[in-house]
Amino acid sequence: MAELIPFAVPAASDKTLLVWDLNSGPTAEALHRSLFTALSRFGLLHSLRVLPNAAVARPGFYAVVKFYSARDARRAQKACDGRPLVQSAPVKVHLGSRHKAVRYQTLPLNSTRCQELANYYFGFNGWSKRIIKD
Repeated sequence: MAELIPFAVPAASDKTLLVWDLNSGPTAEALHRSLFTALSRFGLLHSLRVLPNAAVARPGFYAVVKFYSARDARRAQKACDGRPLVQSAPVKVHLGSRHKAVRYQTLPLNSTRCQELANYYFGFNGWSKRIIKD
């Protein structure tokens, strides 16, 4: 079944992955690059944030990853959970879990993100904002 991908900032919990048990050895920037490379193979990412663990937790990082597609997020979760994704120790990867009763405002994508999304799914490269006449 086809999935509708709106030109909007992904807000649904089924498009958000939480990745934790990331080691404190590499920097947040290095983890960001490694996670981006590893997770991009499942689909186009809207955002990826690597954050330090809370002070009460052990040292390390966790990541919040937003996909445009819920199907891509599910595939990434199933393939990466409990595996050494970007380090020698396994990481935990779970889909986000927001309460269904909470409504989130749908925000439109900016023009650059719209172009990126269209290029990825339609396979074009070089969209133009000009009207071309024959």
